[in-house]
Amino acid sequence: MNLVRAEFERLSARRFVQLMVVLLALAFAVTAATTLAGSHKPSASELNSARAQAAEQLQGMEIAYQQCLARQNGTLPQRDMDKYFPAECSEIDPVRLEQLPTAADFLPGVFSFAQQAEPLLYFLIAFLVLFGFLVGASYIGADLNSGGVVNLLLWRPRRLTVLGAKLGTLLGTVLVLALLASVAYLATFWVIGQTAGLPGRLDGDFWRSLGAVHGRGLVLVLLASAAGFAIATLGRHTSAALGALAAYVVVWELGARLVLEIVDAPQSDLFMLSSHIGAWLNGEARFYDARICRGDSAGSYCEGFYTLTWLPSLLVLLVITGGLTAAAFAVFRRRDLI
Repeated sequence: MNLVRAEFERLSARRFVQLMVVLLALAFAVTAATTLAGSHKPSASELNSARAQAAEQLQGMEIAYQQCLARQNGTLPQRDMDKYFPAECSEIDPVRLEQLPTAADFLPGVFSFAQQAEPLLYFLIAFLVLFGFLVGASYIGADLNSGGVVNLLLWRPRRLTVLGAKLGTLLGTVLVLALLASVAYLATFWVIGQTAGLPGRLDGDFWRSLGAVHGRGLVLVLLASAAGFAIATLGRHTSAALGALAAYVVVWELGARLVLEIVDAPQSDLFMLSSHIGAWLNGEARFYDARICRGDSAGSYCEGFYTLTWLPSLLVLLVITGGLTAAAFAVFRRRDLI
C-alpha cells in the first residue's frame, strides 16, 4: 500500500501530468464558452415554427414510406415512378427509425443537449485517450530514462511488483480523473441546455445510449493508457511511445491503407486499428467494399457494405494491449536498467 501511495504522489507531482490536466480543463472551458456564446433560449414563435417544420418533414417521410410500399405492390402512380426508393421499405419506415425529426433540428443557433451530448462526449473521449496515452508513456519513460526506477528498486527490490504498482496507479488515477471530468463536462452542457438552449428529449433510451458510449470510452481510455505505458517501457523512453504512434499512423493507417486500396484487397478496413476503435465506440461500424457486389447477378440490388461489430473489435484491442503489456513486463524483468 505504501508503494501505491508513493507512486500516486510521484505521478501527481509530475509537471507534464499537471500540464495535461490544465490543458484538459482549458479545452473544456473553451468548448463550453463557445457553445454558450453561440446558443440562445428560443422564443415561443421560434418553437412553434420549428415544431411545424418537424411535423411537415415527418409527414413527408410517412408519404415516402407509403409510396415505397405502393411500388412494391405495383400500385404506384406513373408520375411517381421516377422517385428513388430503397429495396427494403423498412429502411425508411418512420416507426423503425432511431431518430425522428424534432423541433431542435429546425432551430439554428440553439444548443440542444439531447442532440449534442453524444458528439461532445466523443470529443471528450478522444481527448482523454490522448491524455492517457501521453501520461502513461511519460510516467514510466521519464523514470526509466532518469534512473528513478533503479532508485525505487533499491527500496523495493521486486521488479514486477514495482512495475505492476506503477501500471495500477496509472490506470486507477486516469480512471478517476476521467470519471470526474466526464461528470463535470456533461453537467456543464446540461446546464447550458437548460438555461441557454433546449434540453431535448432526455428519456431512458437517451441516457442508456449515452451511458453505453461513456462506458466504452472509459475502456478505450484505459487501454490507451496501458499501451502508452507498455511501449515506453519497451523503448525505455517516452519518445519511444510517441515515435511508435507516429510511425503507425503514417506507415500503416495512411501508407498501408493506400496500398491495400491500390491492390484492391478485400475488406481492407478490418486491418486498421482505427476501424476497430470506431466499431467499439459506436457498437458497430459499416464499411464499403465494391468486391461484395461483383458476384451478384445483373439487375439485383447490392449495397456493398459489410459490418464490423463491437465484440471482435474489443478482442483485437485487448489482444494488442495485452500483448504489449505482457511483453513490457517480460522485458522489464530481465533487462539491465543501469
